[in-house]
Amino acid sequence: MHDQVEGKTSIILIGHLAIDRTIRFKKRFKPSLGGSVSYGSLALTKYDPNLKIGIISHVGKLNFSPKLLNKLKHKQIDLSGIKWSNTSNTKFVLDYWNHNRILTLESKSPNLRFEDTPHSYLKNPPHAIMLVPICNEISYEYVVNVLDEFPNIIIGIDVQGFLRKIDNQGKISYIQDDKIISNMKKIIHLIGDRLVLKGSEIEMKLISGCEKYEDIMECFRDYNTNSIFIMTLGESGSYLVKNGEKLLKIPAFKPKRVKDETGAGDVYLAVFLREYIFSNKAWNEVEQCAYKASAAASFLVEEKGTHGIETKEKVLKRVQKKNYIV
Repeated sequence: MHDQVEGKTSIILIGHLAIDRTIRFKKRFKPSLGGSVSYGSLALTKYDPNLKIGIISHVGKLNFSPKLLNKLKHKQIDLSGIKWSNTSNTKFVLDYWNHNRILTLESKSPNLRFEDTPHSYLKNPPHAIMLVPICNEISYEYVVNVLDEFPNIIIGIDVQGFLRKIDNQGKISYIQDDKIISNMKKIIHLIGDRLVLKGSEIEMKLISGCEKYEDIMECFRDYNTNSIFIMTLGESGSYLVKNGEKLLKIPAFKPKRVKDETGAGDVYLAVFLREYIFSNKAWNEVEQCAYKASAAASFLVEEKGTHGIETKEKVLKRVQKKNYIV
């Protein structure tokens, strides 16, 4: 598969770039670049340097240092899709304690508008798009415009930013909200056969209304499309389902250490989508895509921030060793 420009396969990631202020066991760390678009894009460029990666986002100038983008620029990630405005940027406080975290939104960039999409992306469509919002910045109408403009490409979705409930103090939670869940189901039906959707256990429970893992995945199978649905379970691995295919249970790979779990799901989805693009779409190959994604995510948690992201060569070696978390 080749892009019309430079002979490269291309993936565009869409969502807010964030400023993350991390607190771990009451120790405060300096602000760093966050957001699924940053973790996903950096994972892809390290995993496959031949990919052409772009980001569409909206950055608020008031509290965002352009230096935070240096790592993305160094990897030659296309940042022409970033719109700048004289507002505060999306900023999170991540307070970790014993593998749990309290997530607080201190400020938020403006929601994304499809009309801000660079003409170069419209002229030379990518092979896949990752819709990875983190604080409801992508609307249903935005998704409609994406599908209208790019009718033949794979759409990967991380549901977290579509489902988060944010109160007046910026506290983020996942609660039963019929309007939010209905909107997510409409998006699933809208994308149909081109969809690769990933969610955590709590997110997939909310959408499905089920509690047991097998029941959750059977609920998504009932959408009766060729969509692929992925539920990530941290140390317990992940489940994948598609209508007409057997349920897949993918183990988690044992990392050398655990320093920072932030972004593991982003890396999983990014690597899975890259592998899926190059696969023949058969279910046994999809299974192998998931093993590689799981192994890639296991590297990320070994270091703080994006320092744990690894090459495809190292990911494949970990897959071959089959050192799973029991």
